Amino acid sequence: MTRLAIFDCDGTLVDSQSNICRAVEEAFDGARLVPPPRNAIRRIVGLSLVEAMRILLPDADDAQHLALADDYKAAFFRLRSSGAMAEEPLYDGMIDALEGLRATGWALGVATGKSDRGLTHVLTYHGIIDWFVTLQTADRHPSKPHPSMIDTAMADAGALATQTVMIGDTSYDMEMASAAGTRAVGVAWGYHPVDELIEAGAHIVVEDVSALVAMLETP
Repeated sequence: MTRLAIFDCDGTLVDSQSNICRAVEEAFDGARLVPPPRNAIRRIVGLSLVEAMRILLPDADDAQHLALADDYKAAFFRLRSSGAMAEEPLYDGMIDALEGLRATGWALGVATGKSDRGLTHVLTYHGIIDWFVTLQTADRHPSKPHPSMIDTAMADAGALATQTVMIGDTSYDMEMASAAGTRAVGVAWGYHPVDELIEAGAHIVVEDVSALVAMLETP
């Protein structure tokens, strides 16, 4: 039976906070709005863009949220194309962790608020895109914590919920896992504090990347 480990991307596989904050700030600047503080921006990482803009600018209407989401995508692409944006680094030890999971029979997947283009770019840059059997993004699903991404990933991999784990750094990931009926593993190196991960339904929180494989092998 397939064992499936689904990873969030931003804040779990890669540290992308600097790039995300810059793109949000440019989008707000372009709309003649005061950008939110970076601690507020980090809290929306993982959500779909429109939902993120609703949280960052709650008094705006749907049209402005949609416009800001489009402006964010344009800013992100412009910064990356101009070379002004750093490549998003994998967290230290992540290659070894992914290799360890594959060696012990886990199939790997991703469920992320990134776009298809953004996810493909970062996984290709790090040379690991072929390691994943299923890639689910905000382009084709409702925002987290809706379970659609996990449900589709399990269907792709032929995995049952009882054999699937969602690994992420935000409460949205933990709530998504709960909605899909899978195990929820929080990581302490990302963007939401440990107490929020536990409150959102994390069965366990891993403190260090090096402990991930052993943790998943523990029933």
